[in-house]
Amino acid sequence: MNIEVILTPAEIAGLPTRDLSACTCVVFDVLRATSTMLAAFANGARRIFPALTAEEARQMQREHLPAALLGGERGGMRIGGFDLGNSPREYTRKIVGGRDIITTTTNGTVALRACAGAKEVIVGAWVNLDATASVLRARAGTTGTLLLVCAGTGDRFAIEDGLAAGGLAARLMPEDDQTVMSDSARAMLALHHSAQDHPLAAMQSGENGRRLIQIGLGADVEWCARSNALDGVARMRDGVLEGICASAAKRE
Repeated sequence: MNIEVILTPAEIAGLPTRDLSACTCVVFDVLRATSTMLAAFANGARRIFPALTAEEARQMQREHLPAALLGGERGGMRIGGFDLGNSPREYTRKIVGGRDIITTTTNGTVALRACAGAKEVIVGAWVNLDATASVLRARAGTTGTLLLVCAGTGDRFAIEDGLAAGGLAARLMPEDDQTVMSDSARAMLALHHSAQDHPLAAMQSGENGRRLIQIGLGADVEWCARSNALDGVARMRDGVLEGICASAAKRE
């Protein structure tokens, strides 16, 4: 298996010009978009439609999905007129169970859309690393190059995304290591080894974590730093996200 890590959104911007058809992409926006998407699916959401802008989200709802919930953030806060923000704690079963959601976030949905041409796109987070690794191990030999995409913050690297990417890389390295890793993947593997025993402290120390704490959303950081709190996985097909249990994903 070949593993490469995309470290910054600036690299993500170049992905549409790269042939991803032989790649499996795992997109990480740990604080908070991908964690929130996984929370929604764990609580029974039907489908999630990632949009690049708030206006695109509104237009999608208006023209195609009038019953869908609108979710998302700008500057960490809920977009005006939207039903939900980007906190995983908002996406309860009572609110999202059986519902479609259209969401737009500063970085996460942009990263997902940039990977649309990949062989497969999987939603990654710290809260479901074991489940994601289990699915990918079961598909060894068919994933092609594994591209771990860090959505980051603004146009910069985010420590929480690198920590999760390194954690997934660590879980995928077999004992008789035949894995070929890029330098960026090895760097994130080292980051994971240094911080795996205190992920919350690492996330709280990063730019995103500090900002969320400052605006009163420190509980979201704690939620997103829970190791293997969820056992489901999610993927994107034809621009639409769907949640699947790990055992079902492995059988496909």
